[in-house]
Amino acid sequence: MCESKWLEWAIELQSLAQAGLTYGKDCYDKERYQRIREIAAEMLTQSSDLPIEKVKALFCNEIGYQTPKIDTRAAIFKEGKILLVRETNGTWALPGGWCDVNLSVAENTMKEVKEEAGLDVIVDDVIAIHDRNKHNQPPYAYGICKIFMACTVTGGAFRENIETTACGYFKESHLPPLAQEKNTVEQIQMCFAAYRAGRQWKVAFD
Repeated sequence: MCESKWLEWAIELQSLAQAGLTYGKDCYDKERYQRIREIAAEMLTQSSDLPIEKVKALFCNEIGYQTPKIDTRAAIFKEGKILLVRETNGTWALPGGWCDVNLSVAENTMKEVKEEAGLDVIVDDVIAIHDRNKHNQPPYAYGICKIFMACTVTGGAFRENIETTACGYFKESHLPPLAQEKNTVEQIQMCFAAYRAGRQWKVAFD
């Protein structure tokens, strides 16, 4: 059986169990929903070799109706090259990260660029809205919407920080090793295509 199918089943079981724990009234039903949630975590443990404690912490720690998380990514260009930041593990990514609850998508994009690249930017346009598990590896056990934003630099300079160790501009044909879980070659190429298209670009979405 394909591992991705097991992951899909585990995610769906977890989502149903979380909804049941949130909206269920009967104490016996809640016990059953809790057990379904545990089974989903056990399924994920078997397919990923992660310890059950870590799986439960990542996969079974939320309450309320389950919804996707939001991840923002900034596409910044200079002289036909795209800005990437180097992660602490040596791979490279578009500046970005989880969207904070008190910030809009645009505000979060600007914050992440400042933190990771040291640059002040304005957000110009939406390039794409991706369902992460349809594009990036490895698949995650929870849903993520990745929002790619075209940005323009207004000031600032890079400073090494706890998240990134360098930043630089790269040609489409000479990309460094990428953090595939955050952005793929295809996603970077999409940003280049949007840059070349300018106002004629149509937002890509799943």
